Amino acid sequence: MFSIFTTMDNGKPRLFPSWGLKDYKSFLLSAYLEHELFEEVIYKVKQEQKGLLCWGGGTWSTTKEKTILNGMTGMVCPGEILAMLGPSGSGKTTLLTALGGRLNGKLSGKITYNGQPFTSSIKRRTGFVAQDDVLYPHLTVLETLIFTALLRLPDTLTRDEKVDHAGHVVTELGLTRCRNNMIGGPFFRGISGGEKKRVSIGQEMLINPSLLLLDEPTSGLDSTTAQRILTTIKRLASGGRTVVTTIHQPSSRLYHMFDKVMLISEGCPIYHGPASTALDYFSSIGFSTPVTVNPADLLLDLANGKNCTQLQASHRSRRYSGKHRTRAEIARKMAKSEQWGTSWWQQFKVLLRRGLKERRYEAFNKLRIFQVISVAFLGGLLWWHTPSSHIQDRISLLFFFSIFWGFFPLYNAVFTFPQERSMLIKERSSGMYRLSSYFLARTAGDLPMELALPTAFVFIIYWMGGLKPDPTTFILTLLVVLYSVLVSQSLGLAFGALLMDVKQATTLASVTTLVFLIAGGYYVQQIPPFIVWLKYLSYSFYCYKLLLGVHYNENDYYQCPEKGLCRVVDFPAVKSVGLNHLWIDVFIMAMMLVGYRLLAYLALHRLQMN
Repeated sequence: MFSIFTTMDNGKPRLFPSWGLKDYKSFLLSAYLEHELFEEVIYKVKQEQKGLLCWGGGTWSTTKEKTILNGMTGMVCPGEILAMLGPSGSGKTTLLTALGGRLNGKLSGKITYNGQPFTSSIKRRTGFVAQDDVLYPHLTVLETLIFTALLRLPDTLTRDEKVDHAGHVVTELGLTRCRNNMIGGPFFRGISGGEKKRVSIGQEMLINPSLLLLDEPTSGLDSTTAQRILTTIKRLASGGRTVVTTIHQPSSRLYHMFDKVMLISEGCPIYHGPASTALDYFSSIGFSTPVTVNPADLLLDLANGKNCTQLQASHRSRRYSGKHRTRAEIARKMAKSEQWGTSWWQQFKVLLRRGLKERRYEAFNKLRIFQVISVAFLGGLLWWHTPSSHIQDRISLLFFFSIFWGFFPLYNAVFTFPQERSMLIKERSSGMYRLSSYFLARTAGDLPMELALPTAFVFIIYWMGGLKPDPTTFILTLLVVLYSVLVSQSLGLAFGALLMDVKQATTLASVTTLVFLIAGGYYVQQIPPFIVWLKYLSYSFYCYKLLLGVHYNENDYYQCPEKGLCRVVDFPAVKSVGLNHLWIDVFIMAMMLVGYRLLAYLALHRLQMN
């Protein structure tokens, strides 16, 4: 068991911002209970092994369990920094993830927080800083922290109080100089790597956590910047916070800033105790070292050496030599029930505002606007004032409406969730907001651009193409196109959420749109009966049919060379889809819109659960 004591302020436990009087009393009582220490934490995963058979060809596969963590134990108290050292693949990050309540799978042993099981509500009050800085590139430092404060701090605080708190964190972490600078990304320069790491730490500091977990906070930073980061962490710990961090290969300057060290090798503990006595311990069991060696280098050499089994046995005999204490059962009953700090509506508003501010550069970029407007003008010139007698050209223009605005939004929507996968996992793991509030805010934030461009498109090409100059017909045409845009976007969201990989989702979208194009009722009008069902899966087919129904009815005629006047419903491109039961088509598209978005939501929920 990994027992964690909470932060103390002047000898008293810190009152979290979202706690009431009852919670505080429970916390005071549990803080002084005896805690059970050093029960093993074991984590196993199933791995599938495949290979080629030596005879007869073919392959074989088998599944076996691999132990990632094996008997991990430890304790950390307020005001201390516990550093977990070990070579790559030793299990440091896995253990840290388990301590933060973010590890799924076969985990045995107990992880307690002041004698209480690690619940979802405790996880929301725990700061977890991942190795990679997952931040929105187009937001400034201050905007990033303000939006995080508005989402994570409780509704008992006013908006001004939350903004002020974000400003205090900016000052505390030494980010005042760059507070109005954008975070930056791969395509434009922003703040430095060390400043990004401090912003990530600041996001967790907003909730004033008693427990702060950091995964490789100095990874990829130069020695000077790494020391500044660790100095900041040391200052946070000295204020009474409990800090646990993984670190790969610290310099001697960084090593001496740790209070405790846990050395891990192949998922097993080799040493757990004060950082200052680690070398003395290994000397006492026969592993003497030169005085000038960096302690961290020596420990990593031991963890990578051939004597790991002997060291693990020595550590086990050492750690169980003490006297065990019993944890009172009352602490388990006092686990705080899961509650959200802010309301659903507050989360939706903040996420919507943050999304619009972040994507203002992406959505309203000049290239995308030029792409749509140029196609509209080119199409308008090609179909310039098409006479009503040229029914073939007019119907082809309506079909162009259905395919262009059936496919263009789909390809844009495919990128939505894969691009935000890391951010969604990070923020959902912290319990920052409900998935439903994120999903609706994210999809609603795309609507202005998704609806503005097709509206401009229809305005241009409709009148240039010489379609029926009737306001009612124009408005209905616009509504049908916008309806198709929403359905197309829904399918793109579903593809992206299901696969969470841009390449795979784009490939699936390409195949789907090709099928919808061919089976849309315009190119192939006599589809064989055994495959005719394909067109009923195509929203482009329904959009095309609705557009025909808006512009024509069963009593309309057109000029045909053979007979003089012919009925529109007998024209092959119209006859193949028909002009009846239009309201059924509207209903089917509505079912598609809701169904695709529900599928996308469930796929995101599965991602969050995994």
